[in-house]
Amino acid sequence: MSVNLLVHKPPSEMISHMAPAQSDLVHARTSKKRRDSVCSSLLPALQVLFCSLAVISLVLYKFCGASFPTPRPWFAAHCNELAGAIPPDVNSTTCPQWSALHPTKNHELSQDLDEAYNSEDFKHKAIQALGDAIRVPTESYDDNGPVGEDSRWDTFAELHRVLEATFPRVYESLDVTKVNTYGLVFHWQGSTTAKPYLLAAHQDVVPVDGQTVKEWKHDPYSGYYDGTWIWGRGSCDDKSDLIRQLLAIDSLLEKGFSPARTLVLAYGFDEESKGIEGAGHLAQYLEAMYGQDSFALLLDEGDLYMDMGGVVFATPSTSEKGYLDVKITLSTLGGHSSVPPSHTSIGLLSRFITAVEDNPHQVSLFRAGTPFAMTQCLAAYNPMYPEDLRELARKAVTDDAALNVLQERLLASDPLYKAMLGTTQAVDLVEGGVKVNALPERASAVVNHRIAEHSSVGELQQHMIDLLTPVAVKYDLALVAFGSNVTSGGAGQVILSDFLGGALEPSPVTPTEYGPWAILQGSIKAAFESSPTRNGSKVVVTPSLSIGNTDTRFYWNLTKHIFRFSPSFDTDIYNGLHTVNEAFRADSLNEGVRFYTKFILNVDESDLP
Repeated sequence: MSVNLLVHKPPSEMISHMAPAQSDLVHARTSKKRRDSVCSSLLPALQVLFCSLAVISLVLYKFCGASFPTPRPWFAAHCNELAGAIPPDVNSTTCPQWSALHPTKNHELSQDLDEAYNSEDFKHKAIQALGDAIRVPTESYDDNGPVGEDSRWDTFAELHRVLEATFPRVYESLDVTKVNTYGLVFHWQGSTTAKPYLLAAHQDVVPVDGQTVKEWKHDPYSGYYDGTWIWGRGSCDDKSDLIRQLLAIDSLLEKGFSPARTLVLAYGFDEESKGIEGAGHLAQYLEAMYGQDSFALLLDEGDLYMDMGGVVFATPSTSEKGYLDVKITLSTLGGHSSVPPSHTSIGLLSRFITAVEDNPHQVSLFRAGTPFAMTQCLAAYNPMYPEDLRELARKAVTDDAALNVLQERLLASDPLYKAMLGTTQAVDLVEGGVKVNALPERASAVVNHRIAEHSSVGELQQHMIDLLTPVAVKYDLALVAFGSNVTSGGAGQVILSDFLGGALEPSPVTPTEYGPWAILQGSIKAAFESSPTRNGSKVVVTPSLSIGNTDTRFYWNLTKHIFRFSPSFDTDIYNGLHTVNEAFRADSLNEGVRFYTKFILNVDESDLP
């Protein structure tokens, strides 16, 4: 059995650093010879009894999977299908869990900072820092022009002044580079030649609709703290992550920490629109500076902690769906509406829209996919998971019939599974006609697609061509699809195109078997379990699929290990994102800084390349 370890250690120490399931197998192998010798010396009856129990143990381990860790007493173990969910501190073979990873070389530093983060002084400092950042309305718009041509970008200069005033030690100690004027790169040089790693966040926020300002409890750019919540646009998405990262680095600098591994921070400024001016330029700069596959890992904003029936799950995203907006444009002859044809361009467009909506994309629950991995984790650890679904999930690991039934049951249980397991489509824009007595010469619609993890832009384009070609032929329309002539016709033309050129393939799927994933898991657990607000409770870490897109879409060339995680609970967000009354729970600031600190120290101490 090949085991990938974070740190090279002698065999006796290696066992304690493995995932529990791996440790169990090592213990089983190393004790086999001793067990055989004991058996041979026992009386025949006891020998038969002992070896029978060993066989029963192995059978239970195989069929109960994670719920039966072999080093534990046989009679204390629990089987999945007999006892429901597994306790969070027991490992699962279908959802491997690494132990909490606390810094070792910097153990005292980590403990000192844990105490500092618990103080009221630090809490007030963090609240002030986030409030000051919120008070700068760094809105990005879909129709923003290039930097230097559109003055709406100028507000980011004020945010930079606020950040430098709030974190002078960071600006003095790290190399700070501005890319495309408002993109920020912080370079914290390490003492070794190990690959650097990257923390990311974004400076911009979704614009506040002026008509909704009166609906806010506090002004959307007040940064007001009411004793529990910090109010304002960007408090949750994503200035809280940015501020918590800088607070962690500032705290490490204050304690005199000097990294062995280089750390880079990259902060874009148009993630909420196109991302091209911010992360698009940052990615080019970082690739030119460091090269392709030059980073050990990347951590950006993403999914959160969630409490499910008393068990907390952390759900870092390890992949993102793809994206394609398909514009369908109909062109026909115009004229006076008093002498109309059988079908106007608007009427013909409706036929194409109907064809799209009547033929949704097929969904698939693949064993190699992220949704299947997350399903296994929920089935193993979520105490609220229906028992029949838990049994189906266990069988679906090897049984194709069970896999198919599980897919259907999941789809029936929650509409979200349809979005997770397949490509979605939504007709979001439509236009046509200019006057009530004039035949419309042009009509168009835009269909938004979020492409399944297992699919591609090309496959989606071919699906649209195959689906709509018969409609074009039926109505004698020439079809031009994504730049290629497909059919000819005399009644008009229909064009399928990539609206605004925003096509995006599904992201590469981050490995979750070793190395960077284990460090992220261990850091989440260490931060969570050492928090005074959690009372030593445990957390289960599961990979997840993001159905939206982050700035990480520009960074695929930099590393294969991309994670999207924000160290907050869903209950730390007052009213959701991108809506009125966006507010962030103040206590989550301290806990987020605790996580980023342990993550930085753990990556710095690791033996990653």
